[in-house]
Amino acid sequence: MKMTFRWYGADDPVTLEQIRQIPGMTGVVSAIYDVPVGEVWEYDKIQKLVDEVKNAGLELKVIESVPMHEDIKLGTGDRDKYIEAYCKTLENLSRAGIEVVCYNFMPVFDWTRSSLDHVLPDGSTALIYEQSVIEKADPSSEDLSLPGWDSSYTRGELMSLLEQYKNITEEDLWANLEYFLKQVIKTAEEVKVKMAIHPDDPPWSVFGLPRIITGKANIKRFLSLYDSVYNGLTLCSGSLGANPQNDIEELVREFGNRIHFAHMRNIKLISDKSFEESAHYSPCGSLDMVKILKAYYNSGFDGYMRPDHGRMIWGENGRAGYGLYDRALGSQYLIGIWETLEKTGGKQQ
Repeated sequence: MKMTFRWYGADDPVTLEQIRQIPGMTGVVSAIYDVPVGEVWEYDKIQKLVDEVKNAGLELKVIESVPMHEDIKLGTGDRDKYIEAYCKTLENLSRAGIEVVCYNFMPVFDWTRSSLDHVLPDGSTALIYEQSVIEKADPSSEDLSLPGWDSSYTRGELMSLLEQYKNITEEDLWANLEYFLKQVIKTAEEVKVKMAIHPDDPPWSVFGLPRIITGKANIKRFLSLYDSVYNGLTLCSGSLGANPQNDIEELVREFGNRIHFAHMRNIKLISDKSFEESAHYSPCGSLDMVKILKAYYNSGFDGYMRPDHGRMIWGENGRAGYGLYDRALGSQYLIGIWETLEKTGGKQQ
């Protein structure tokens, strides 16, 4: 297992120098953030980022994420052009030494929360998803203010997308994902870059938009669309764990050989389809991180892992979910568990 840390580049309040000082941290996962969605990431720009990380004493082997143009998800417009550009980006990433690409297939909106600064009992703040709040939100309203959404689209573009998705069913989305995979995974195999899809967050429909990477049956279906080790998973405990029917340990055991990237996040279930994010320490949330890590260890996991999301603690201000202190604490908790598993063989109950 290789422990990594999400880093948002030069604009990130958390610096590479700070990340380097976290014991056991091998590298960062990052991306190119100034290229419009659908355009090719040029090799020189990628290599510059890789070199910057390397010069700080870390490595960059995982890209999170290469965004996908909505035409691909909709199966319309210029999807072939955008898929071709995606394949070219994979070729350039491979030249720069990238091994894994994380991506998602969520229509329009990425991860969704109702608040980014929910106050927990200990006084720290964290992300929260309250189903009642989301149900009352109107994505077509001019007053839409969705925490965590980066307003990637103008109002006109958003209205157009929402109108187009009215005619897209889950089966349509499956068909469009398969179309994408049959072209992109072939390139991934050729350049030896492992693709790792991130589950939908949360793992159910939001604003009436279809979502399909939501649990065991759908993950199995996804992997069967293109049976290759290069068609794999980013298994996010927090995303899938929001649905108590998803047994994260079971998912790790079931799909371990296709998990290329592990997001370790703890959440506390507070009511039906509502949850708050918590410290990684198991008693703080609803997920047993020891059992999840044991499943990874016993599955022979040797891929990349990162502490996913964190609270804001000790007065820190920064990117919601991505401060330094709590994620650093989380990484040490996870590394400590892993070291114990290595030294005991991981088989003990």
